[in-house]
Amino acid sequence: MAEKVLMKGNEAIAEAAISCGCRHYFGYPITPQTEVAAYMAKRMPKIGGTFLQAESEIAAINMVIGAAAAGVRVMTSSSSPGISLKGEGISYMAGCDLPALIVNVQRGGPGLGGIQPSQSDYFQATRGGGHGDYHLIVLAPASVQEMAELTVRSFDLADKYRVPCMLLADGTMGQMMEPVTLGQSGGGTAEKPWALTGTGMRRPHNIINSLSLTPDELERWNVDRYKRYAQIAANEVMYEEYLCDDADVIVVGFGIAARVARNAVNSARAAGIRAGMFRPITLWPFPKEALFARAATAKAFVSVELSMGQLIEDVELAVRCTRPVSLCSRTGGMIPSPAEVLAAIKAAGAAQKGGN
Repeated sequence: MAEKVLMKGNEAIAEAAISCGCRHYFGYPITPQTEVAAYMAKRMPKIGGTFLQAESEIAAINMVIGAAAAGVRVMTSSSSPGISLKGEGISYMAGCDLPALIVNVQRGGPGLGGIQPSQSDYFQATRGGGHGDYHLIVLAPASVQEMAELTVRSFDLADKYRVPCMLLADGTMGQMMEPVTLGQSGGGTAEKPWALTGTGMRRPHNIINSLSLTPDELERWNVDRYKRYAQIAANEVMYEEYLCDDADVIVVGFGIAARVARNAVNSARAAGIRAGMFRPITLWPFPKEALFARAATAKAFVSVELSMGQLIEDVELAVRCTRPVSLCSRTGGMIPSPAEVLAAIKAAGAAQKGGN
């Protein structure tokens, strides 16, 4: 049985990336994810890997583009303002169909904001974040163990579909310490015949490019890319349900908000209120069909989040406006308490009884 190690979430990301074959990291320090870079700075030289602290976030993401084009497993990490600076490069990666891992350990904003946890980059992550028609695969961990496991999963999905993946955590997830099982997961050995590895005169030259001045060609590229997105949506959706089968009120949340929501659901059940929790793990593709299925029996939904209300829009879209959806949120680095979520559950249930 593998031994458990007490680690910060940020450290678990770094070690898990190494375990699945990532040997190239390019980044720039910013709170609250700096431990990812610090860990890589210590470990990479010892295992023959590459760690480079770039002169800026913009430089770092362009280095990621170069390494990904060469077919190696590569990653970068940052926090909210830094991800904004990387936005153009991320769009270029999507346009070039390059697999890589981008970690965003979110902090409060907009602007420089603060260094406390937030989930206010949800729109940026799930809607692409840069220019053009594209998506990232976005995974949201809710424990240090998942910080490690979903790091590995992100690399595998990125390689499988040639799509950049984002691990979207919040500052709490990055800084908290929990026991985690880390193992050698291998990976990174899949054939990449599209990569720029040199031909040795044995094959035609590969070209990786996101530029097309021919409208018909560019449209075809975008349509083909969206066919892959459809495959991802059909095959790779991940979510967790907790006490949803008979729930009148279902709380929806991800990351630290989901952990708070679970406690509130337990309190609601103890008070005789039939509550449940639905946790999307893939934020894109969003598990909309699974959530819509719950709208057949649930009477109301509550979106719990560390923002002014972003996840709530996907919840409303998923249930197709067949059930009321209310918001329980804090922002600026604040986290909703279990008592606040419980109050929102009670209010949602009471509103339905009053309406009936």
